[in-house]
Amino acid sequence: MHSALALGAPPALATLLTGEGIALFLDFDGTLVELAPRPNAISPIMKFASRCANLADRLEGRCALVSGRSIDDIERHVGPLNMAIAGSHGSDIRSANGASLGDGACPLPAEIETALRNFAAERDVDYEHKPHGGALHYRRNPSQGASAEAFARNLAQKHGWKAQSGKCVIEIVAGKSDKGSAVHTFMASSVFKGARPFFIGDDLTDEAGFAACRELGGAGVLVGTREETVAQYRLPDVSSVHTWLEI
Repeated sequence: MHSALALGAPPALATLLTGEGIALFLDFDGTLVELAPRPNAISPIMKFASRCANLADRLEGRCALVSGRSIDDIERHVGPLNMAIAGSHGSDIRSANGASLGDGACPLPAEIETALRNFAAERDVDYEHKPHGGALHYRRNPSQGASAEAFARNLAQKHGWKAQSGKCVIEIVAGKSDKGSAVHTFMASSVFKGARPFFIGDDLTDEAGFAACRELGGAGVLVGTREETVAQYRLPDVSSVHTWLEI
């Protein structure tokens, strides 16, 4: 583990592009888009989809969004994305041409979703339905954070699913899926194979992506000042990510 405060900025993207082939994996919330009190309150930059598509073109297709949100949810906010993307923490992965990659995933069992919805209503936190999971958001009511975390972890363990924490959120997802598994799935495809991967993200769930890229000869880039990380580089905020990516 490294301390984020001791990390420096990554080499300029233009510099990386002049060397060996690289691949970029980009988190969404807190990395490309500023965090908001509720998941639906975000404000992506203008022409987000076309800017990301242009970036992917510069990398000859070796660029993917890897988000905890579902793919449908992201596209509701930014429009259709002409690039590779993994949603729901790697439970739903598609190539730039829309083809599914990996094993696919099953939806959250009704019993788990009902329990999460009831907890959210009783404790005044927000429930987010996902095609392949569910999340409790407590950013607007942080006093319920510890209770939400404990409830979701116990519920996931009871049903053989996995709970993972983020910034003011606890999510239940399929046990085999995380952002690291998404990186490995992309890197096994013909478009990404042989590239040096870089993962840019801000949250605890991005650590699996950082670790996967490091294992494959690349690196992680942490956004923000969170203390402990396996990332090798750091960018201070969303604006600096946009600048680094030249979008």
